[in-house]
Amino acid sequence: MRVVADRDTCEGLGMCEAMSELFEVGDDGSVVVHDEQPPEAARADVQAAVDACPVLALRLEG
Repeated sequence: MRVVADRDTCEGLGMCEAMSELFEVGDDGSVVVHDEQPPEAARADVQAAVDACPVLALRLEG
């Protein structure tokens, strides 16, 4: 599994950050992904964060 973040689309709303510690809104107001290849055990939390993004700036591959 790989997390892909489109920083140009991100509006820094923080929904992903609220759903998973893997994500943070950086000082520039855009998403920071702390681990682009998180363990499979984190899939449910990561998927919840991806699904929570109102501007579809996040996606999972694999």
